[in-house]
Amino acid sequence: MKRLDGKVIIITGAAGGQGSVEAKVFASEGAKVVLTDISEEAVYQIAEEVKAAGGEALALVHDVSGEEDWQRVVTHAAAQFGGIHALINNAGIITREGIEGTTLDMWEKIQSVNSRGIFLGIKSVTPEMRKAGGGSIVNISSIWGIVGSGGSAAYHASKGAVRLLTKTAAVEYAKDNIRINTIHPGIIETPMLATNKNVGKLREDTPLPRLGQPEDIVYGALYLASDESSFVTGTELIIDGGYTAR
Repeated sequence: MKRLDGKVIIITGAAGGQGSVEAKVFASEGAKVVLTDISEEAVYQIAEEVKAAGGEALALVHDVSGEEDWQRVVTHAAAQFGGIHALINNAGIITREGIEGTTLDMWEKIQSVNSRGIFLGIKSVTPEMRKAGGGSIVNISSIWGIVGSGGSAAYHASKGAVRLLTKTAAVEYAKDNIRINTIHPGIIETPMLATNKNVGKLREDTPLPRLGQPEDIVYGALYLASDESSFVTGTELIIDGGYTAR
């Protein structure tokens, strides 16, 4: 028996490095995956790759900052596959400016995707999960939602908000058997990291002597989406090679 047999799972940001790996791994573990991303061509391509490997996938264009978009995705997913059992809130963007270099427009854009998007995801999927008798929501935060770096002010604020929103939502929805947790990736080798000029220093500061790979995060999300974590809610899974242990 596969680890996600019978589960319908929405994955946002599914066209990105981490999201695309989640889509393929989750489908290989028996899930029916609903893949969403703002990039139409890329998300449809990932869905075709999942299907070519024998999985079941639905691709939808999705702006996570919009409430109507969330309602459309949830309605379509439930109609297509008969329910929703898990959500991986993976979509996110970054800006690396410090406080004085961050314009109000930058601030609002980061919060709209990274923080508002996760709030809307929780709000939108929980009614369907309640119908299914429970579910799991995995919110991708960051180690920068736990410790400071001296830059990326808006990003830090958004990821810290995800951390605490998750905890209070976990308490609110525990009575419905809906589990809500965060994953806090460290320095992961994805396209987002390519814009960081300090990769060498970040690698040096990671006790395990390598950069993280998308699969390192994906298998943590797989555990939290599966029934193996049925008594885990409101917690933080830090996957950072020991970065925050120093």
